[in-house]
Amino acid sequence: MLLQSQILFRMGKMDASLDIYQKLQKSKIESLEINLVAGLVTAGRASEVQGVMEALRVKATSSFELAYNTACSLIERNKYSDAEQLLLSARRIGQETLMEENLADDDIETELAPIPVQLAHIQQLLGHTQEAIEAFTDIIKRNLADESSLAVATNNLVSLKGPKDVSDSLRKLDRLIEKGSGTQSFQLARGLDLKLSSKQREAIYTNRVLLLLHSNKMDQARELVAVLPDMFPDSVIPILLQAAVFVRENKAGRAEEILGQYSEKFPEKSKVVLLARAQVAASAGHPQVAAESLSKIPEIQHMPATVATLVSLKERAGDIDGAVSVFDSAIKWWANAMSSEDNKRHVIVQQAAAFKLKHGRKEEAAKLYEELVKSHGSVEALVGLIKTAAHSDIDKAEAYEKKLKPLPGLKSVDVDGLEKTSGAKHIENGPHVGTVEPSESKSKEKAKKKRKRKPKYPKGFDPANPGPPPDPERWLPKRERSTFRPKRKDKRAAQVRGSQGAVAKEATNANAKSNQATSAKAASQSAVAEQPKASSKSSRKKSRN
Repeated sequence: MLLQSQILFRMGKMDASLDIYQKLQKSKIESLEINLVAGLVTAGRASEVQGVMEALRVKATSSFELAYNTACSLIERNKYSDAEQLLLSARRIGQETLMEENLADDDIETELAPIPVQLAHIQQLLGHTQEAIEAFTDIIKRNLADESSLAVATNNLVSLKGPKDVSDSLRKLDRLIEKGSGTQSFQLARGLDLKLSSKQREAIYTNRVLLLLHSNKMDQARELVAVLPDMFPDSVIPILLQAAVFVRENKAGRAEEILGQYSEKFPEKSKVVLLARAQVAASAGHPQVAAESLSKIPEIQHMPATVATLVSLKERAGDIDGAVSVFDSAIKWWANAMSSEDNKRHVIVQQAAAFKLKHGRKEEAAKLYEELVKSHGSVEALVGLIKTAAHSDIDKAEAYEKKLKPLPGLKSVDVDGLEKTSGAKHIENGPHVGTVEPSESKSKEKAKKKRKRKPKYPKGFDPANPGPPPDPERWLPKRERSTFRPKRKDKRAAQVRGSQGAVAKEATNANAKSNQATSAKAASQSAVAEQPKASSKSSRKKSRN
């Protein structure tokens, strides 16, 4: 029987496995409480763990395996701090126990590998994202021999990162998933299908589909979601993923269709599916379909949030009568409900009265406002009642108007005088309401006149002797001024035509000729200058002789 219960546990048939474990409680089987607690946690019955342990008269710290499983039950019950302390105790007990058995350090680390993974998961649940990412990354880098713990750490790290670094996350998950053989299209690598629970395997496939959608790999996503219903027939996640693929392909109508068919086929699982259908329909602009989906969930039908959503959807669809019937049904349900939450009914009645007044149903709105005034004495309800009663019953409106507290500062207002005037114009940040004498108003008008300020002159400027006036064209560009004269073009320059090289050659020849001419002139002038010098020398010599 013990072996049968373990086989059923691996097959995911938790209820059948637990039945056998509970039958074996009276028999003195070693470590039976460890498997029993693990089965309760996996089956979603973590709240029963404490009672079972008390019935078996065992403590959570009697072994590190039992401490670990009990900590998992505390996580399911949202007792994260208690679970963290128990996991630390489990690691300490495990190290002491395994060292007494003379196991190697690597074997001890492999045996206790699930504990650091669960500690990192607690950090994730507590919202300590960075600490959880660092812990999971460190576990993956150590490349533990425990394949199941490594796979769980990888999947949790991918879920923490979300759409960030999609390529790296896909590569990590692709190492865990491989194409199957035979009837199974996909399977987990390294025998993880036998080591992980059904819930853990489903989480890995779900994250891969979401990453494929984020990376726009629609063919692979479509291929994977097509086989998930057969792999996890008892779960609603595959149908939700199929709807997500259709929405990603802009086929919202098809998504609404398959979700509606599934909710009719499996009414016991229809709550989440109908909520998803309402969300898809509302986003696609189909308010009537969204309202129809919400109206099929009876347990949330009369909650204020659901009522507000239904009324908004029916109003968008133009079904005002349907919206009013939603309000009426909710008010009647809360009136008959044996509940202490009377404030919820008060909120719904208040909103129903405002909705009916908005859509011209003044008599119905007046009844609701009157009910609120009698039950709660709300000022808002009293104001609403006066507004609605003024359209049909003036005497009632005046009677309720006397219950309003007078506003401060309005005692001296002459109402008859205000009615004879043409009305006051709205002035932002103007004075408060009150009577003002004519003489006072005239004095205030004079006081409001702006004073003439003396102009400020530049430093050193004498207004008596201002000097010549500045040039009025000083801010214009030079070429736009009247005094601007463009530079004259040199008409004497020869018009040179031809290639650029020829121009350069002719210019060099002209320069060479001009240089020769200047050198010739210089030589002749020097010769003329040297002749008198020679003659003067000869004359001097002759004179000496």
